[in-house]
Amino acid sequence: MKKSKFSPNQIAQVLKEYEAGKSVEELSREHEINRATFYQWRKRYGVMVASVHTRVRAML
Repeated sequence: MKKSKFSPNQIAQVLKEYEAGKSVEELSREHEINRATFYQWRKRYGVMVASVHTRVRAML
């Protein structure tokens, strides 16, 4: 299996940008990823990113 050129932190950053209001097309061009890749990341990591945000907010 091919190793991803993006680290989990970079993937989380892309997903945060999407949540902030950027479109998928913008993110695809900016980070040079396929739209399908973005949707796979969102499916796989989207829940984890949201849970990390809630834990951080709870700590503050």
